[in-house]
Amino acid sequence: MKIAIFNDNRLGIVAGQKVSDVTTTADWDQSKPHESLVRLMENFDSLKDTLEKAAQEGKQYDLEEVVFRAPVPSPSKIWAAPVNYKKHQEEMNKQFNNAPRTIEELALFLKAPSSVSGPSDPILLPFKDRRTDHEAELGYVIGKKAKNVKYEDAKDYIFGYFALLDISIRGNEERTWRKSFDTFTPIGPWIVTADEIENPNDLSLKLWVNEELRQDGSTKHLIYDCYKCLEVASTYSTLNPGDIIATGTPEGVGPIRDGDVVRIQVGSVGEFSVNVKFADEN
Repeated sequence: MKIAIFNDNRLGIVAGQKVSDVTTTADWDQSKPHESLVRLMENFDSLKDTLEKAAQEGKQYDLEEVVFRAPVPSPSKIWAAPVNYKKHQEEMNKQFNNAPRTIEELALFLKAPSSVSGPSDPILLPFKDRRTDHEAELGYVIGKKAKNVKYEDAKDYIFGYFALLDISIRGNEERTWRKSFDTFTPIGPWIVTADEIENPNDLSLKLWVNEELRQDGSTKHLIYDCYKCLEVASTYSTLNPGDIIATGTPEGVGPIRDGDVVRIQVGSVGEFSVNVKFADEN
């Protein structure tokens, strides 16, 4: 099932090129979309049939008619995976004359939850004189409280998957600072529930800037795959329903500039495009 939040925080189910409005289902409160999402995830098994029926009977819109919002509006935290592809490590070494350590040494880092934005929102560049890069990633949302989860059990804690952009300013500051500006974590266009993704560790991952293909990778090359990332994150801290894990980016990372259009596509999940502009021109 593809679960979306659209327009004025309405709940939608996406099928093909249509989104069905099921806002009156699942005790959905438009004024509290994140709390409503958590409640939906906690009760999803009992609500699934009701949601499917409501999607068949509810008002439908073409995808182009609606404005999609961030499908996870307000996570309590975002754990992100640094240098989680070997070829990305190699390109960083070539571009910046250093050999960054991989996730095996660095573990995960935190991004500010306030950096989350939707698939219809622009990326706002805070500096005109600093290089800012795109990073295409697979993201997922935690469906239930998780602490000290073993690798073999990790899939049971993932509610669903979405495309994620980890926008990054280059420099010597800590990763958390360089990656936590407003709009630096666009996600969407919807959540694809985990039962529809046969193997999240074998999905294509592509990104274009102004129709130029920049990144063309696969999650099968992750150093720490989706389940290992969850295992590590839940060892450090308690994961709450609605928390996000960003799994890292493959090679092909490059700069984005004012006026660019960035498109991300994750196989079996979905795609979205966002505009890039300076923050003071928004």
